[in-house]
Amino acid sequence: MNWLAKRIRTRFHYGWLVAAVVFLVLLAAAGTRATPSVLMLPLEHDLGWSRATISLAISVNIALYGLTGPFAAAAMQRFGVRPTLYAALGTMAAGVALSSMMTAPWQMVLVWGVMVGSATGVAALTLSATVVNRWFVERRGLVMGILTASSATGQLVFLPMLATVAEHHGWRAVVLIVAVAAAIVLPLVALFLPERPADVALRPYGEAPDAPPAAAATKQNPLALAFGMLLSASKKRDFWLLFFSFFVCGASTNGYIGTHFIAMCGDYGMTEVQGASVLAAMGVFDLFGTTLSGWLSDRFNSRVLLFWYYGLRGLSLIYLPHAFGIDFFGLPLFAMFYGLDWIATVPPTVRLTTDVFGKEAAPVVFGWIVAGHQLGAAFAAFGAGVLRADLGTYTLASTISGGLCLVAALVVLRIHRRGAVRRVGALVERA
Repeated sequence: MNWLAKRIRTRFHYGWLVAAVVFLVLLAAAGTRATPSVLMLPLEHDLGWSRATISLAISVNIALYGLTGPFAAAAMQRFGVRPTLYAALGTMAAGVALSSMMTAPWQMVLVWGVMVGSATGVAALTLSATVVNRWFVERRGLVMGILTASSATGQLVFLPMLATVAEHHGWRAVVLIVAVAAAIVLPLVALFLPERPADVALRPYGEAPDAPPAAAATKQNPLALAFGMLLSASKKRDFWLLFFSFFVCGASTNGYIGTHFIAMCGDYGMTEVQGASVLAAMGVFDLFGTTLSGWLSDRFNSRVLLFWYYGLRGLSLIYLPHAFGIDFFGLPLFAMFYGLDWIATVPPTVRLTTDVFGKEAAPVVFGWIVAGHQLGAAFAAFGAGVLRADLGTYTLASTISGGLCLVAALVVLRIHRRGAVRRVGALVERA
């Protein structure tokens, strides 16, 4: 790998290639996470499972995706990024492939909920935070925005195609395609992903030549490190404010729209492909919105950015039930407005986490904040499914989700009000 780094760094910093590889890993994981929304209606028709039953498996997947984050970040510090990704991507590909043989709901909970949920939790936002903090000093917000946008790009690439495959060839063909996509990125990780800049005789992008070298990797047990970080971080009010705001973020994105939007479109007479195409259009807008958010978070107050993001998202969700009855200013307007804001909250949230807890501790602490994100998503995925089964409509779920966003818009203004940086990175140094 050193010879490749020497060839590349004459043209540009190797960190940009690392970011590109991680983008592809996140792209495959995003496509895997988006797949259950395509499977909901085919499973309902083919196997006779209710949406509440399918939503339970999806909610387990989403919850474990989030709860794996802090332990994944700790494992990356203890064992390295590459070995951790090998295990995660292998488990992801195997779990998705096994799901082609499921015939009972408990099997979906076991395979899609437990196996795939925990594996995708490794190839997630905590991976982005770890790589960005290791490889970049300048342009951190921009790179975090680009990596976060991979989730939107994953939907753009996978959803319409997978919906078409499901419509013509059945849901089992869908899961086999996704399994192959997850396996393809493994060689890229092996060939092009060093652990740290020092491994290829480089400094992080933008670091001053006289800056002290990065701390050596901790030898502490990942479980002890993750729980130790949680214990220290949980004593800070800012942690709980970040946790709650990201809980609402997950509930209003992955959990509600990401899981139920295609099925919601079906309630209004749209096909799966049409619903997936609208969701993919949101992904296009989010690719621009989240990248722009990363650029803005390098230049403006992150609390103010989050206030606008959550507030505008809340208004768009309250508007959603009315969008299906309007032509030009209906779903197209919602797709653009909501899409620009889909996960634009991530770069400023990472920035605030780093400011409050310090560079070394931030990936693990952010992992716990992501756990809040996915717990919110699991709550919304299951709750919206139950409300739809009981009421026959998603209107109340949309209103609740929008209202929570408006509350979060006010909460984020209280984060990191004082200028002093609080650090829990001493846990890493003592390890």
